[in-house]
Amino acid sequence: MYRFRDFPLTRLSAGLLMASALLLTGCSSDSSSPASPDTGAAPQSGTTTHTAPRAVPDGMGSGAKDGQFPRTVAHFEGRTAIGTAPEKVVVISTGQADALLTLGVVPAGSTRGEDAGLIPPYLSAAFPQKSAALADVADVGSRVDPSLEAIANIKPDLILMNIAGKDADGLYKALSELAPTVATQGTGVYWKQDFLLVADSIGKAEQAQKLLDAFHRDAEELDKAVEKPVSVSFLRLNGDRLRVFGVPSFTGSIAEDAGLGRPESQRFDETSEDISNEQLDRADADWLFYAVQGDDAEATALTRAPLWPTLTAVASKRAVPVDDDAFYLNTGPTAARGVLAELDKRLRP
Repeated sequence: MYRFRDFPLTRLSAGLLMASALLLTGCSSDSSSPASPDTGAAPQSGTTTHTAPRAVPDGMGSGAKDGQFPRTVAHFEGRTAIGTAPEKVVVISTGQADALLTLGVVPAGSTRGEDAGLIPPYLSAAFPQKSAALADVADVGSRVDPSLEAIANIKPDLILMNIAGKDADGLYKALSELAPTVATQGTGVYWKQDFLLVADSIGKAEQAQKLLDAFHRDAEELDKAVEKPVSVSFLRLNGDRLRVFGVPSFTGSIAEDAGLGRPESQRFDETSEDISNEQLDRADADWLFYAVQGDDAEATALTRAPLWPTLTAVASKRAVPVDDDAFYLNTGPTAARGVLAELDKRLRP
């Protein structure tokens, strides 16, 4: 059996990410879409149901206007009073770092993911004017088990965590003893509501809503521009773990916003499903967007696997290596803009 290893990725360009952080700009493609392999029907334009929630859950948030403090924010672990606009914010998720930076705030401290840096390269590229401040962001340990001592040393006036994949109650209690703490839900499909909740915590919910509204308008424009039917597939390799991503995922929700079809093999109700190299055909579609985490030594087995050249997307030169950080590791609005920009670049006629 072949053992999948890594593949050297082509990063989303800094210019593309910087531009897409404010407004998606269409890029031309001189190719037309081939016949879909097992293409699922794309969501209809103008649909009113969305897999990714577009608002905070009922009863959450503060209801306060932008810049108004004090405020009390209801969230996934309770209610938190925030007396003044936070100036030192610690995040326990790089998705929250993405949200803060999108709103013009540099976190004072951040955790790092497994085999990942403190500030993902796509964020450094998107906010070059913040490079000096980003270099000073303090490392507070892992997302699952952050260092309380390191956080305390920062003396934050706000801590942002999420409840996914950890002892959320215990962590919230410990963090709340250090500073006012707000808990979002976490996981990719909830990136929009979490962005709004983070924004509310720093007094910028209205600003965040405007950014989301612009994102949705640009996704709808792509929906109208793409020649249908067309299907897209999302594939990630991390060590020996190979996964395809469903609709209720970060990238899946963005594809849904843009009205893009998904292959039947990826229309399941989970974030992702593990596959073996013998099941690589489950990654097939008109377009395949794939990423590999790791160094160049882990590179070539995926594209040398026996089934790889048999995929429609590969044969038609529509298998696209993408930035693992933006597509699969982080779930914030700037990452979402990068994903949407890449989809637009490849799919717009």
